Amino acid sequence: MTQQFHDQPLAAAALDQIFNEARSYNGWLDKDISEAQLEAIYDLLKMAPTSANMQSLRIVWVKSTEAKQKLADCVMQGNKSKVLTAPASAIICYDMDFHEELPWLFPHADAKSWFEGNEEFRVESAFRNSSLQGAYLILAARALGLDCGPLSGFDSDAVQQAFLSDQPRHRVNFICCIGYGDPESIFDRSPRPDFDKFNLIV
Repeated sequence: MTQQFHDQPLAAAALDQIFNEARSYNGWLDKDISEAQLEAIYDLLKMAPTSANMQSLRIVWVKSTEAKQKLADCVMQGNKSKVLTAPASAIICYDMDFHEELPWLFPHADAKSWFEGNEEFRVESAFRNSSLQGAYLILAARALGLDCGPLSGFDSDAVQQAFLSDQPRHRVNFICCIGYGDPESIFDRSPRPDFDKFNLIV
């Protein structure tokens, strides 16, 4: 199959939708999103790169009223309404035993052997790559016309017990609310640094 590489940037409107004008929302419009939309988010994010295609990300999609309440019970007070009113929330997790899937995910080499017997290396790799994939999720959702509100204010042990008790080898990374953001819920945009502030070209 011939690969076609594109050397032209996306249109300004697309860059604005994904980056420049996109915001992290604290409240949501009363407008549902479908399971098909959640699947579409995943089908995009899985195409972005991970180390040795490890795909360490595991997602628990919180959509039912009961599940939203369970998740709200695990987050800080200031995040409860965000979880309860969002059409869906993604619990971004990582699989510490992702390497078991590598024989079919990365058939070019014996990648499974790189991680066997070294759980510390696996956890480091799984966390890093699930963080990447969680970021891809945000970009994919925005590209599909949705808004996001990532959260880190939660009790990870409580989330683990409530949603992952049957998956003890999966660990929580962060939470991301997804839906159609309420413009009234956002603050003025915080400052962003110029290139020279935090970058060095050597």
